[in-house]
Amino acid sequence: MFRKGTYQFNSDPNFNFQLNRVVMWGNGDPDEIRKVSQRISDSAGWVKALTDLAEAAEKAGNTERQIGYLRMSEFFMYDSDPAKLETYQRAKELFYAYYASAMEERGLLRTQVPYPGGSLPVLSAKARGSCRGHILLHGGNDSYIEEFFDALCYLQDRGYDVFLFEGPGQGGCLREQNLKFDPAWEKPVKAILDYFDLEDVTIIGASLGGYLAPRAAAFEKRITKVIGWSVFPDFFDILLADDPKLLRVVMDGMYKRGHAGVFNKLYQKMMEKSELVKWNLLHGMYAYDAPDPVGYVQKIRQFTLKGIGDKVTQDMLILAGRSDHMIPPSLFHEEFDLLPNTRSLALQLYTDRDDAGSHCNMGNMKLGLDTMIRWMDQIEEKNKG
Repeated sequence: MFRKGTYQFNSDPNFNFQLNRVVMWGNGDPDEIRKVSQRISDSAGWVKALTDLAEAAEKAGNTERQIGYLRMSEFFMYDSDPAKLETYQRAKELFYAYYASAMEERGLLRTQVPYPGGSLPVLSAKARGSCRGHILLHGGNDSYIEEFFDALCYLQDRGYDVFLFEGPGQGGCLREQNLKFDPAWEKPVKAILDYFDLEDVTIIGASLGGYLAPRAAAFEKRITKVIGWSVFPDFFDILLADDPKLLRVVMDGMYKRGHAGVFNKLYQKMMEKSELVKWNLLHGMYAYDAPDPVGYVQKIRQFTLKGIGDKVTQDMLILAGRSDHMIPPSLFHEEFDLLPNTRSLALQLYTDRDDAGSHCNMGNMKLGLDTMIRWMDQIEEKNKG
């Protein structure tokens, strides 16, 4: 069900990570990806390479790979490109057609939970055997619900009712309904808990979900256990983590005083020099409903545990990778300080020795899930005593 490995496909760490994601969460073939990986240096190169792989997989009759390639070819398309929605929907349609029999055999249900401005897609599974608990599972800044299909099945097989969902800013909520990110993640979580009448729930959030999950738990006490599948204390601090301390202080002060407009010219120059910076800022402006780069940064400043972390009173586990190129694991110290009232707080830091040292333990999903299951068992035993 799960692959294991870490591959060096591209010299750019972001492209390299996303290509590993195609393998680990999209059933891509490492050899096929390696043949095209060096052609990728910008978003156009990415789209062409992944589209070519999708077309080749289709000709070969390998629908599983075609889905993964097609889905991720859309990833670096600009949101203004009409082909983005078309590609996303085609990949989604192929996915549900291909896995229809497996979903039926497992009794998986697709539900649209009513939500202001649209609805929240939920893929749910009833535990096989006696139920050990309820899990609410979601991704982060750029996730697709379909990427977590294997994780859902794995948790179902191990005795959990699982409710896998997308919220505002994610997947189809963003692309098909134009629902933008909202830092108040307790709102979509409440809608799902109410709809399915759930109590005593473990919430698991990946990547940005490492903030979203504890944020929801701070205000929704039907959540009893929290798993952050990444360190994520504060989006702005993560954005500036690699910058000199003085620059961080100056930028923070200018944003707080409302003088950050001058940075738009800086961001514009950065976008002109780097295709990846351009894509990140333009996509961020779209997904977070911001008028310009400074407005986007102002929006992400709301995604913080500062001021609310003391309201998280549940047991909490954080999983991290020592070689995470997006989020320095050292930021755990900041998150620890922001969570003074958790019933318990554990950090599991994995390394490349286990192929789990990257963001969200990308090279070894099974190890991450097994860690979560063991932790949930330990918390259940502790709380019984």
